[in-house]
Amino acid sequence: MTATAVLTARALLLDMDGTLVNSDASVERVWRRWAERNGLDGNEVMKVVHGRQGYASMALLLPGRPMEQNHADNARMLAEETADTDGVVEIPGARAFLASLAGLPHALVTSADVALSTARMAAAGLEQPDVRITAESVGASKPDPEGFLKGAAELGVDPADCVVFEDSGAGIAAGRAAGMRVVGVGPRAGFHRPDVVVRDLTQVRVEAGADGVVRLHITP
Repeated sequence: MTATAVLTARALLLDMDGTLVNSDASVERVWRRWAERNGLDGNEVMKVVHGRQGYASMALLLPGRPMEQNHADNARMLAEETADTDGVVEIPGARAFLASLAGLPHALVTSADVALSTARMAAAGLEQPDVRITAESVGASKPDPEGFLKGAAELGVDPADCVVFEDSGAGIAAGRAAGMRVVGVGPRAGFHRPDVVVRDLTQVRVEAGADGVVRLHITP
């Protein structure tokens, strides 16, 4: 990207971890402990877990393990992550970006549950959007598009008129499967071919049009 790009939308759907909040340190601590408990290589585990709900990651990493065990493990992991907010900070530009969305249709669409998303957004000093699609809201984890489609429905906007902000392969795939355009945020995103990639949210300027169209100015 060598010049300013402009995307138009009627609603924005925002992932949390890696997109608004840098929680990598906490995620690494909790998942590497899980990997050790289960005799897995921590580096290989970290290649899988970003963007998905925990039980879905476990199903990929331990195929054949009963799903009820994955769900039980996931509940414990969520509690661990909620209690561990050390080092959780905003992605550069996130606070200003969210402030620029005041009064515009937007939603948080995260694989975290209510408790974890509340804890991490608070730790990063970020305001929660009024519309939130969390783990409790869906029956399927990203890369399934259910969360993004529910976010669009809650906002009353056609999926084709939504732009997703995501950092992970699973999240970018979910946005695409929902029929939405995707802005990739951060170093992980570029490997998964979103429509546009930004280093962080300082590269995004939001312009609200009188016609209800939101213009996203993406600068290099």
